[in-house]
Amino acid sequence: MFADKTLLITGGTGTFGNAVLRRFLGTGVREIRIFSRDEKKQDDMRRAYADPKLRFYIGDVREPASLKDAMVGVDFVFHAAALKQVPSCEFFPLEALRTNALGAENVLTAAMQSGVERVILLSTDKAVYPINAMGISKAMMEKLAVAKSRVAAPRTIICVTRYGNVMASRGSVIPLFIRQIQEGGPVTITDPAMTRFMMSIEDAVDLVVYAFQHGQPGDIFVRKAAAATIGTLASALKELLGADSRVEVIGTRHGEKLYETLLTREELAVAEDLGGYYRVPADNRDLNYALYFSEGREEVTFERDYNSHDTDRLDVDEMCQLLLQLECVQSALAGKWVEV
Repeated sequence: MFADKTLLITGGTGTFGNAVLRRFLGTGVREIRIFSRDEKKQDDMRRAYADPKLRFYIGDVREPASLKDAMVGVDFVFHAAALKQVPSCEFFPLEALRTNALGAENVLTAAMQSGVERVILLSTDKAVYPINAMGISKAMMEKLAVAKSRVAAPRTIICVTRYGNVMASRGSVIPLFIRQIQEGGPVTITDPAMTRFMMSIEDAVDLVVYAFQHGQPGDIFVRKAAAATIGTLASALKELLGADSRVEVIGTRHGEKLYETLLTREELAVAEDLGGYYRVPADNRDLNYALYFSEGREEVTFERDYNSHDTDRLDVDEMCQLLLQLECVQSALAGKWVEV
């Protein structure tokens, strides 16, 4: 499918963009374009990979003109550019809207105008029942993607991949806990009963590839994953690193959820179970609809959400086995200083 094709990754210098890049460099893809606004990170990537398949484009998803040139001749787009930090988005909600929602609109419009075959957008559990600006802006991105998919097909197929916690991604809690253990300080936990889905970056990229291969217009894809409490995660890291660090409970941060929800009960009622994944098909009604509005749907009443409080729960030993797969944990075990 990817042989002799051109892939564009927006936000390609981030954790997720790098992971997708590494996966696709091993395919027969002709060219991979990295689109971002950080010239320093692009230069670091250029030197680190030194791969002739790579092309770099300086630009911002907020600026449609900068996307136009980058899209020429592109076959596939993976849209990962976003403002992801919950506190930053809380204090600057308009910036979150401009990047996460309107920026996605610009990417989709440019892709449609250039005749791109497929666009996969990266979303988050925070878009489900959103309680913070980051989640609200991502929820709007999803709505925009589904709406665009109705008019873009069949020339351009637009799909969404929705994730919970991706372990050891930039800004996540695992590198922070490791650094705190290495520094000999307390491990600061917001709420030990808080749960998160535990998914590796490789699992997350698998979902991107699956969406590229199987997605239909407006699909939302979710990968099934086990979950763990933050208390279990901290205990597992302490056990692996042979640490007796004190655990300090600091309380839930502003805009933070007790658990992650990847599918609402309304979505789960219509979702297709694909084994390792769920596929939520697009709602392609128009304003002249009756179902849900005047008639309702009985099965929704009896459905439950798919969330991290109500799925397979890892214990400390199982969490240790999962953590051993992470590069940052392997580095810490080798005595190397882990960057947060």
